[in-house]
Amino acid sequence: MTSGDPKFWKGKRVTVTGGRGFLGRPVVRLVEEAGAQVSTFSSSEYDLTRQADVARMYSDFRPELVIHLAARVGGIGANLDNPGKFFYDNAIMGIELMEQARRLGLSKFVQIGTICAYPKFTPVPFSEDDLWNGYPEETNAPYGLAKKMLLVQAQAYRAQYGFNAIYLLPVNLYGPNDNFDLRNSHVIPAIIRKCVEARESGSDSIEVWGTGSPTREFLYVDDAARAIVIAAERYNKADPVNLGSSEEISIKDLIELIAELTEFKGRIKWDKSKPDGQPRRKLNVERAWREFGFRSSTNLRGGLQQTIRWYQQTFAGTAGR
Repeated sequence: MTSGDPKFWKGKRVTVTGGRGFLGRPVVRLVEEAGAQVSTFSSSEYDLTRQADVARMYSDFRPELVIHLAARVGGIGANLDNPGKFFYDNAIMGIELMEQARRLGLSKFVQIGTICAYPKFTPVPFSEDDLWNGYPEETNAPYGLAKKMLLVQAQAYRAQYGFNAIYLLPVNLYGPNDNFDLRNSHVIPAIIRKCVEARESGSDSIEVWGTGSPTREFLYVDDAARAIVIAAERYNKADPVNLGSSEEISIKDLIELIAELTEFKGRIKWDKSKPDGQPRRKLNVERAWREFGFRSSTNLRGGLQQTIRWYQQTFAGTAGR
C-alpha cells in the first residue's frame, strides 16, 4: 500500500474510531507511516454510544482530525435480527462524534457511510446523485438510513458552521482480518469459511442463502484504506463520494469462484427461502477519480486469493471448532 502524504499528516493528531478493526488497521498503518500521531481504542475503553464517553475520548486524545470507521455491522441475518440496535448504535455514534468535533473546532471529520443507504432499485451503476431517490433495501434499511442521516448532519454542519466534514460511501469490503464469524459475517468471509471447513472435514456440500441471482461489487480492504486516506488529504466538499472497484459479479459466480480458489469440490445448496437482499450493486466511481484521484488496484480474483491465503494460514485445521 502507498502511504499517505507526509506534508499533510506529519505531526497531526488523528483519532481513528474502529482503528483496531478490519478497515481501521490498514487506515491506521497508512497515516502512521505518513507521520501522524494516531490514537485508537476499543469499545470497552470508550463506548461511543454514550455522550460522556465521547467527550472523555476527545479530552484524552485532543485530535485535530477524526476518521470515523466504527460501526455496528453484519450481513443480512444480523441486520434482520437487530434492526433497532443497528439503527441506534450507528446513528448515535456518528451524531455525537460529529457534534462534539464541531464544538471543539476540529479541522476535519471523515465520515464513512454505506452502500446500504442507496435505494433498493437504484439505476446501475449507482450515482451519488441517486442517493435520495427511494427507500433502501428492506433487510438493512435501518442500518443504511442511520448512516445516511450522518450525511445530512455533515452537510448541515458545513452549511451552518463551516465544519469540514466529508462523507465517503465504500462498497462491500473484503480482505485479510475480516470477520469470519458465520453468525454475523458478510458473504465473502462466510463462504470462504464454509468452503474451507467443508473441504477439511470431507463434507460434500455447503448451504448458502438466496437464489444467487443478485450482483455485487467488492472493494479490497487495502484499496478502501488508501481511498479514505487520500480523501482525508485532498477532498473538502459537501457531496458524498462512492468508493468502489467497478467490478460486478453475481453471488452465484462469486460463490463458484471461491469454491474453485479454496479447492472445494462439493455441491452448493441454495436455500431459496432466505432473502437475496438488494438485486444489484455496482457503483459509479468517477467522482472519486475526478475529485481526489482514487482508483482501485486489486482485482477480485487476486484479492480473494490473498484473503483465502490469510484465512488458511490463520485458521488452518480449525474445521468444526
